[in-house]
Amino acid sequence: MMTEILELLERDATLSAAEIAERIGHAEAEVAEELAKIERDGTIAARVAVVDWDRARAREGGVAALIEVKISPQRGEGYDRIAERIARYDEVESLYLMSGSFDLAVMIRARNMREVSEFVFAHLATIDGVTSTATHFIMKRYKERHMAFEPPVEQEERGLFV
Repeated sequence: MMTEILELLERDATLSAAEIAERIGHAEAEVAEELAKIERDGTIAARVAVVDWDRARAREGGVAALIEVKISPQRGEGYDRIAERIARYDEVESLYLMSGSFDLAVMIRARNMREVSEFVFAHLATIDGVTSTATHFIMKRYKERHMAFEPPVEQEERGLFV
């Protein structure tokens, strides 16, 4: 039952215990009890909205970036000390330990590309143990957290006549 509840909430965090119970065929009281348990133990860390940032940025501006970070693991601490330090920055939305050609993936959002650049050279690159970074700007989101984004409504076409 827990997995069914989590899958539903991952797609729509606004569902009530009654709505979930109806969808999975369990009693509302059972679902409410399970919800309370998994909220207490931290399995559900938060209920959040999936925002189409491309649409929001079209009105207000802003950029998102994925920053690859290579680090030298610290003796006795591995990657944790550096990751915990990076996670403290308000700009950091998500932080992942990765396998492959880089160690950490840092997702940030800023007002413009310059702010992203300043974050990298003023904060990330100066951390002891960080050996290199590579910044990738998110150009367009097609799907996030199971939610496919529709393209924004196009404005009137503009043509150049010569």
